Amino acid sequence: MTKRSRASSRWSNAGLPALGAVLAIAIWWLATEAFDVDPFFLPGPPDVVDAFGRLPGYLLRETWVTLLETLIGFGIAAAGGLVIAVVLAASRTVERMTLPLIAGINAVPKVALAPLLLVWIGFGSQPKIVMVVLLCFFPIMISTMAGVTSTPSDLGELAHSLSASWWQTFLKVRLPWALPQVFVGLKVATSLAIIGAIIGEVIQPDRGLGSVVVSSGQSADTPLAFAALTLLAVMGATLFYLVAALERMLVPWAKAVSS
Repeated sequence: MTKRSRASSRWSNAGLPALGAVLAIAIWWLATEAFDVDPFFLPGPPDVVDAFGRLPGYLLRETWVTLLETLIGFGIAAAGGLVIAVVLAASRTVERMTLPLIAGINAVPKVALAPLLLVWIGFGSQPKIVMVVLLCFFPIMISTMAGVTSTPSDLGELAHSLSASWWQTFLKVRLPWALPQVFVGLKVATSLAIIGAIIGEVIQPDRGLGSVVVSSGQSADTPLAFAALTLLAVMGATLFYLVAALERMLVPWAKAVSS
């Protein structure tokens, strides 16, 4: 790779997203100034920065709470989704028996389950983590199944001709082929994980950035609510790009194959 291509790649991967964020903030700021919007309804970036400066320790502590719930739930959903997808892909009988049930459970609105989780599990971080798992599990499982079952037949026949066992075929052929689809599900699940944590925190507003938004609304402190929302946006973008970076490390050939 030449210096010019490396510089172009760095600009594409880091420069363009940063430029997009700066432009979005600039448009937001200009809109609030041009239309003289009351900060009670829509605070501008300076109001949000001031709100963060008032309570930086409080906001960072609540950010850590939400981040921990998100990461734990996301990890459980990723592990469970991958395992269940492999089991279903290995047996058509099991897939036909269980997939409609899983799809039906996924169709249940998760917001409606949030109060019930408090009854079943109790207060604390556990129901919030369960909410993250419920939102993340299905897209990870479906994307993994789509990848595992889309292996070209000629690759399967090649592995069979080499007397490879089912596990050898899975580890050497089907799993590598499925990885791009697996990462599609993981990247979709990063934002869903944060949404799940916030749903749990809004229903049980004791800790986390969701509770900051609830308490800010009750006290009419809109800039503080936007400070919490901004931290959630930064958290979501960071998790997404961490998963994307992991994808580039583990599946460097995916883009070349798809292009």
